[in-house]
Amino acid sequence: MGHQYGKKGEELVFWNSQKQAVVSNWIDVEDHKFEPPALELISELLTKPRNGLAPDLAVVAKAEAQLAKVLDVYEARLAEFKYLAADNYTIADVLHLPNLQALMETPAKKLIESRARVSAWCSEILARPAWAKVVEMKLKAHA
Repeated sequence: MGHQYGKKGEELVFWNSQKQAVVSNWIDVEDHKFEPPALELISELLTKPRNGLAPDLAVVAKAEAQLAKVLDVYEARLAEFKYLAADNYTIADVLHLPNLQALMETPAKKLIESRARVSAWCSEILARPAWAKVVEMKLKAHA
């Protein structure tokens, strides 16, 4: 998808194979390391309470510990680059948006806010105009 639409605005992928390999690595990190604990936290801290259920605090603690480790890696990476894969916004950043948006609606946002670089990265990508349009469409659909 990024290859197909990247040229129509910002380039979300690289045509250089070495740079694309870095993007692919960060896509894998998002998929295998970031998303699993993020989804657990979203389920326990957002979905369950919305459905009148209490979160499982043991699951929350375990997921927070897992996500904290990932965010420590992100914090170090963001000391070197503006975004995860490079100094420009890529599909690796885009893939984080839905889960970051949801996490920021939970007490787990403390994990993001306590890391200066991760917090700045999160704030910036969540404020991008295209993402704001997605959030607006979602709100209209649920209104």
